[in-house]
Amino acid sequence: MIALSNTDVWMLFTVVVLLVVLIFLAVAEMGLSRMTKPKAAALADRGAKSGRALIKLVGSPERWVNPLLLTVNICQTVQATLTGIVAGRLFGAAGVVIGVMLNVLVFFVLAEAVPKTYAVIYSERAALTTARPTLALVSFPPLRLVSRGLIVLTNVIVRGKGLKQGPFVSEQELLGIVEAAADDDVIEHEERQLIESIIEFGDTVAREVMVPRPDMVLVEHLSTVTAALDVAIEHGYSRLPVLGPGDDDDIVGLAYTKDLMRVEREGGGARPVTELVRSVRFIPENKPVARLMREMQAEKFHLAIVADEYGAIAGLITLEDCLEELVGDIVDEYDSEVPEVQRLPNGEFLVDGGVGISDLNDILDSRLPDDDWDTLGGFIFNTLEHVPGAGERIVSDGWAFTVTEMDGRRVKWVNIAVSGDGSDPGTSSDSDSGH
Repeated sequence: MIALSNTDVWMLFTVVVLLVVLIFLAVAEMGLSRMTKPKAAALADRGAKSGRALIKLVGSPERWVNPLLLTVNICQTVQATLTGIVAGRLFGAAGVVIGVMLNVLVFFVLAEAVPKTYAVIYSERAALTTARPTLALVSFPPLRLVSRGLIVLTNVIVRGKGLKQGPFVSEQELLGIVEAAADDDVIEHEERQLIESIIEFGDTVAREVMVPRPDMVLVEHLSTVTAALDVAIEHGYSRLPVLGPGDDDDIVGLAYTKDLMRVEREGGGARPVTELVRSVRFIPENKPVARLMREMQAEKFHLAIVADEYGAIAGLITLEDCLEELVGDIVDEYDSEVPEVQRLPNGEFLVDGGVGISDLNDILDSRLPDDDWDTLGGFIFNTLEHVPGAGERIVSDGWAFTVTEMDGRRVKWVNIAVSGDGSDPGTSSDSDSGH
């Protein structure tokens, strides 16, 4: 072992200083990333000394993220190099291994785990303590210039839309941030659900939210105004699709309840309903709901007929169906609908076959596949590969699905319980069938 020279002492002193700087940067990074704009404004209103600096940083995350990360990278690179040099001089060839171990153990624990854990526990204190020095650091012109230059170089190497806007997160990362914020009581759980609905709304297509063809309430073209009005009043609908002659998939338009009521009051109840038909919009079943909703708003229509790729009627979709994707079910005060998902006293579930697989996965915390179908009934139908009968059962992802009621060839109600095959819910398992 060789004695330390003055150069070695100065290098070790530099390493210690860099360790302190890295501890500060780790606290700043975690503390600022967990700070929200409303919380920063509240701290400033309470007279916190670093409140104004905190508001500037939190209001423009792109202002500090890249310069701070660049500083961390520079400090880590320099200290690792100096540690390796000193260890190599002191311990020879083994010094490389010793230097790596020191970096992994000492710097990971002291400059990563400990300060970031502290910042998670005391996020407000961490953000306020580091706000002013961080603002001064990221405002340093050379650092900002180098940071921007590296971002430009990244955009040249990896071309892609949105890279020039600076740091961004994926949809899954954003959902994770929202979930963490709700768990930390930064946002309410109702706000979390709305944010998640908005994010998922962009991926939703008409087929997933439409009223399927078997559930559509229709009137025949030969129906009178009085007969059509009776149907509308019975089901509480303001618009009814009218079937054309000779073809169940030929919808000639919509009959508006307000038109039917007006003609009925004028004594025209015996007139054919086709005389009052208004035009209807047809859309493909894979049309994004977000785009459809904007078209409904701009062109002032509230209902569209959904057609499949062969032109057959697949269902209908209303403006209310689109809104429910964002805010949940909208139930009239006079509605007496049976809940689609009922939790039984024994912990099992009784679920409507029309419930979406994605919604069911959220309720059960499961990973049921939904690539080739959208509903629970479709999942059972396609898994069994034949029309189910009451009492048939399949097991998937730790849950047992038993058909309790059929409506023709349609799965009406399904009992869902934890399977007794030894697999836990939430873990993948093969499906089976039987009576």
